Amino acid sequence: MTDYAEEQRNELEAIESIYPDSYTVLSDDPTSFTINVTSDPGQNGEIVEATLKFTYVETYPDEPPLWEIYAQENLEDSDAEDVLSLLQQQAEENLGMVMIFTLVTAVQEKLNEIVDLMKHRQEEEKLRKEREAEEAEKVLFQGTVVTIENFLNWKAGFEAEMAELRSKRQKEEEQGGKLKLTGKQLFETDHNLDTSDIQFLEDAGNNVEVDESLFQEIEDLDLEDDPDFDPLAMGSDED
Repeated sequence: MTDYAEEQRNELEAIESIYPDSYTVLSDDPTSFTINVTSDPGQNGEIVEATLKFTYVETYPDEPPLWEIYAQENLEDSDAEDVLSLLQQQAEENLGMVMIFTLVTAVQEKLNEIVDLMKHRQEEEKLRKEREAEEAEKVLFQGTVVTIENFLNWKAGFEAEMAELRSKRQKEEEQGGKLKLTGKQLFETDHNLDTSDIQFLEDAGNNVEVDESLFQEIEDLDLEDDPDFDPLAMGSDED
């Protein structure tokens, strides 16, 4: 009879010695732990990481352990699905034997493949964006191809816009909404304004009163005390 507990303890001791910096125990009952798997650096130093969580079932290794991707970095969803599929495949091939080291090694190789593909993916993405930019430039240069359908749509919109403008103009004319004339334009078009000020004075009786006390005879002014007074200048004005 297989001693599952003994096999599991022996494997945990081996895992701890192989992955001392990436192995972390989460619980003892059931036995659960994580192993952090990191790819080799790519050409530009990029890496991919996946933290795998394993949980022993009672009859492991005759039954596969439970697993999941506990954490990840630079791992796209499609790549994560590939990793999980790989774990399933490897577990089925290794039933009856302790398999954690085998599973982790397979994932390590898979992450290395993903890193190698990253540069190729980046180049493909760059080419895709360039093609999209070229297509957009062609469309902009060529303009919109005229078809019967889009011409009729444009024509209907244009006629509706013109009808709206005509209706608006008619309403403005009916409501006296013409542009107001400036003062100059009123003066030029209405010649009655030429004599409007004279008519105003006549209507008022043309009575303009002058307060003579506001004025003095020039002789009464003491101009000699004024430093700016120049009698020669006044004489020249009289001449």
